[in-house]
Amino acid sequence: MDAKFKKPKGFGEILDHTFSLSKNRFKEFFMILIIFMGPVYLIQAIIQFASGTSFFRQVGTGDNWFEENLSSFIDSGSFDSSSLDLGIGFIVVSLFSALLFPVAEAAILFAINHIRNEEEFTVGSVIKQAFSRFWPMFWSNILFGLIAFIIIIIPLVLIIVGFASASVNPIAGILFGILLFFGCAIGIGLLITRWSFYFGSVVLDKTSPGFSRSWRLSKNRTWALMGLYIVFYIISSIISTAIQFTFGAFLGTSVLLYMISNMASLFTTMIFSVGYGVMYLDLKTRHDADDLKDLIDDYKTI
Repeated sequence: MDAKFKKPKGFGEILDHTFSLSKNRFKEFFMILIIFMGPVYLIQAIIQFASGTSFFRQVGTGDNWFEENLSSFIDSGSFDSSSLDLGIGFIVVSLFSALLFPVAEAAILFAINHIRNEEEFTVGSVIKQAFSRFWPMFWSNILFGLIAFIIIIIPLVLIIVGFASASVNPIAGILFGILLFFGCAIGIGLLITRWSFYFGSVVLDKTSPGFSRSWRLSKNRTWALMGLYIVFYIISSIISTAIQFTFGAFLGTSVLLYMISNMASLFTTMIFSVGYGVMYLDLKTRHDADDLKDLIDDYKTI
């Protein structure tokens, strides 16, 4: 086994290992995502171009550079026939992404597991392994989506009721609504974090739907894991925002801007997927170590 996977890691060590793997195995990981998501983004670009969006630079009307670019982003949100085409294209792209992205993430998980076991692998071999788990992933993802929806919708109703009570006592109602919002947000984050490692269980351990195993693995690590999710989200948001503002200043809402943004999205997705794999395997290492300790303790009591 690779030395970096042998012992449980702390918060900073997981981040360091994630970036190290992403750098050293960038070619393989990025190739996996390109194979699955590249054609989807190409279809999106073709739909945008066919709907009348300029390829190199799309700006609106205005007396100066700032007004032209601002107008282009405002106009992109207005409804017309081209907006309908783009809406249909967005739905098509979203459906393909929902089907293909989990397979790409599974392939990256298999690749990281091979690295952990110091085994040779190819992009083709891990993709083949990922497709072998397609249907268990598909049904588990649907079930997780339903669980997440229920977890989110119930607190949302409570928050609305809390803010609605402001009509009776405005100050108390607003304070109660704010406290309820943050409390529900933290609670939702913790629950989703506890169940989110079902995917690694379905892919690597072939346990479907994997929610009970995820709950056991994440025990006593929920806050740290949620913190890691937040860090990866912040990193992805910073990169995406920087790309949008930097290239959007020159390209407006052109097809080229969306292509560049999509490439940046693949990069941030790669980091998140690798981070998820490192987190899951770290949980397995901790869990296996605990199981070993229990066996030793049982042996000593005999």
